[in-house]
Amino acid sequence: MPIHKPSLSERIGGLFWLCHPLPVFLHVLAVVILALLAAWPHVNWSLWMLVVLAHACMQLSIAVLNDYCDRRLDAVSKKAKPIPLGLVAPRVALVLGILFSVGMLLLLLFINPLALLISLLYFAFGLSYNLGLKSTPLSGLVFALAIPLIPLYAFVGMGRIMPVIFWLVAVLALLGVALNLANSLPDLEDDAAHHARTLAVTLGLRYSFALCFVLILAGAVLIVVVTLLQYVSARVWLIVPTLCVFAGLFVAMLVCFGPHKPASTRKGYFYLVVLTCFVLVAGWLLGAILS
Repeated sequence: MPIHKPSLSERIGGLFWLCHPLPVFLHVLAVVILALLAAWPHVNWSLWMLVVLAHACMQLSIAVLNDYCDRRLDAVSKKAKPIPLGLVAPRVALVLGILFSVGMLLLLLFINPLALLISLLYFAFGLSYNLGLKSTPLSGLVFALAIPLIPLYAFVGMGRIMPVIFWLVAVLALLGVALNLANSLPDLEDDAAHHARTLAVTLGLRYSFALCFVLILAGAVLIVVVTLLQYVSARVWLIVPTLCVFAGLFVAMLVCFGPHKPASTRKGYFYLVVLTCFVLVAGWLLGAILS
């Protein structure tokens, strides 16, 4: 219960944080760039806007409904979140999440049926995660299945299919599990205390970090192998700098983060993992598209 009646500005701030702005921004940014890469240099800007806005609505719906589904657990372990603070009523969060999902559906009707199907599949994974799979070892599987759908959606939405996209599904399946582990690490102790059997809790702190490192490296190795064997043609002058930047970020992950570091560093580790995966995938895609 709030200790005072929230002001209008506090309620607006609560709605802002309810939407998980940074994670949503990162997901939408990925679609912004991927959709541009898919259509470049002949971009249909109206279609591009529809593709981006539809995905933004979906991510916002998943984010808001996540806090609605977790409201009772958050009242115990994450009291600083908008719903436990009383800044946003649970019914408001539910209605807002539904409105975002309706907006997503309406926008997708103007794209194409396959993009609609891919988005609905991603949305189903997101809802299943919110409704309980996040607290089980299957959370990693959900990420492994959902993350590859993002570039697939962007390219299908823009009407372009390339061989690199299918290899990208395999790479992102590996990176998706790594992202799930990195995302779960900041809450590992709280999740364990509340008997949430996430993949990170099941593996434990040390093995979660280790598997995260291995999966990211495996994704990079797969990209190198596929490119060297010419299953995917790519510009060397883009792939080499991409791998160099990736190597620097990967070394930073190994040196600056790990199970021996304070728990307060794990959120930063998650964002570094996101950046590392993004650089690796974006550089490879750009090199393949320009080839």
